[in-house]
Amino acid sequence: MSDFIVSARKYRPATFASVVGQQHITSTLRNAIERGQLAHAYLFCGPRGVGKTTCARIFAKAINCLHPEGAEACNACESCRSFNEGRSLNIHELDAASNNSVEDIRTLIEQVRIIPQVGRYSVFIIDEVHMLSAAAFNAFLKTLEEPPAHAIFILATTEKHKIIPTILSRCQIYDFNRIRVEDGVAYLQYIASQEGITSDEESLNLIAQKADGGMRDALSMFDKAVSFCGTTLDYRSVAQTLNVLDYDTYFRVTDLLLAGDYASVLVEFDAVLAKGFSGQTFMAGLNRHMRDLLMAKRPETLRLIEMTGT
Repeated sequence: MSDFIVSARKYRPATFASVVGQQHITSTLRNAIERGQLAHAYLFCGPRGVGKTTCARIFAKAINCLHPEGAEACNACESCRSFNEGRSLNIHELDAASNNSVEDIRTLIEQVRIIPQVGRYSVFIIDEVHMLSAAAFNAFLKTLEEPPAHAIFILATTEKHKIIPTILSRCQIYDFNRIRVEDGVAYLQYIASQEGITSDEESLNLIAQKADGGMRDALSMFDKAVSFCGTTLDYRSVAQTLNVLDYDTYFRVTDLLLAGDYASVLVEFDAVLAKGFSGQTFMAGLNRHMRDLLMAKRPETLRLIEMTGT
């Protein structure tokens, strides 16, 4: 049996052009690389699974490429090959959730002094930087403000409000957006075509909606749906896999409410509870359904519905 690689790792973007739904970030970073206007510290913030660490790695690879193609790495030079094979000494990743003490920052500061052997920059990517202790933040301040010319810091966080202002003032701040449902569906369609999986648009739309703006979550759900459904994804099977109520249930409930048949609504609600759904899940879904119906009444608000054409 061949080793299975989850889609979130297998299809992780390797170039700025392949990053999903963050064009405002990637275009700015590409322009900075092409013009040689690199800051010494960046802060990437936004929800989980939207490409913060991915963009940091692509950026680190591109600025160390020996033969760049515009702002993209060539993937052929020694620096790019070492990065692709996971043996690059120019890129250092630190998880601040488990390395959040002053001692960990002192070790990092010692590493910063080492000049890179291949390429121009040593890039330090610090994930979940908001987890650093107050003392660790303070120990990091001087180095972050005046690092050696070869050092670049990229801090990533899901909780920007927890970072002290003195750190924020030393960084260029990039805010990542939630990935739109349409962008998520388009990328899932690409992956399905690569894997030889047939799918209807409704099933991929459901996955993208359930992911709530996170591409990594969407790819995990996609893998789960494929495990359950095989090579053909259909809406009802995907809804069952993800434990999501389908649209038909909400349309039936809406029709019954409009007809004033409240007894049948309670029977329908009981059937939903019997399937293992909580009342809170049902009400949240009904609330979203009612909102979408209101948006569908006027042509100018149709674009506010996060649905595909069907």
